[in-house]
Amino acid sequence: MNRKITIIGAGSVGATTAFTAAVKGIASEICMIDINKAKTEGEAMDIRQASPFNAPCNIYAGEYDDANGSDIVIITSGMPRKPGQSRIDLTQINVDIMKDIASKIAVHAPDAIYIIVSNPVDIMTYVFTKISGIPASRVIGTGTLLDSARLCSRVADHLGVNPHSVDAYVLGEHGDSSFVPWSICKVGPVPMLDYNKCYVNSNQTETKFDMEEIETYMKTSGGQIISKKGATFYAIACSVCNLVEAIFSQAYTVLAVSTLITGEYGITDVCLSIPFVVGPNGIAGKATPVLTKEEMVKLNNSANLLKGVIAEINI
Repeated sequence: MNRKITIIGAGSVGATTAFTAAVKGIASEICMIDINKAKTEGEAMDIRQASPFNAPCNIYAGEYDDANGSDIVIITSGMPRKPGQSRIDLTQINVDIMKDIASKIAVHAPDAIYIIVSNPVDIMTYVFTKISGIPASRVIGTGTLLDSARLCSRVADHLGVNPHSVDAYVLGEHGDSSFVPWSICKVGPVPMLDYNKCYVNSNQTETKFDMEEIETYMKTSGGQIISKKGATFYAIACSVCNLVEAIFSQAYTVLAVSTLITGEYGITDVCLSIPFVVGPNGIAGKATPVLTKEEMVKLNNSANLLKGVIAEINI
């Protein structure tokens, strides 16, 4: 099938996403757009030269009008935080970048599904939704999709099981106020809260499950990667491509992603992550599990923090 993706931003995340999409063969055409045209051309050329080893894919550096006919547009552009720069100052800079991108891309790809990766992703998703004219159901921020992958990876390592056996989510903001709703997380059929008493391995030894250590790892591992290598891009690229595959597959997949909240859990007018059903037309529904009182407090805390940021920026 002819499937076209446009990726705006050819930095580490954008380029790695393009490469991952090409290797997975999930698109027949990938248009890359960035203000640094030479770098974008180099990235596209490098990826295209791997085509003999992958599924055929026409990948190229383009302009905004080349996004015409895109099925999915992925936005990764944004500035990293500089030493001494406040979070609000950085947020406003990236809001202004997003406003510029929205004004240029929406007219050329009005029917596309938009995936927002730029940070702070919940704020960027909200801004794009409010100013682009694209229906909210077709604007999806990656939100805590990466955080959930980090969680599942750590639980799997901790317990010595296949990550595919772990069914767990991180909810709320993609940031410090995110949290793990342990009450809905499972390993196979076993609720994680019951795991210590339910699981005994073949050596008849118990595996202790340290939720605090795992949640700390989930929240700090991104910073550890940045301090060690300067940036994170492999796992987020795979997260984005997993989301693209969910959209293209025509199946309906439950994922923790960020989109406009319109009354779920009593929360409105903010973008944050809860389990949504993602289908071929974007957000197709929601799967809102019953949360504990403590988890609801954490979810509302995330919402209020994000609303506080929104109140301080110029959209």
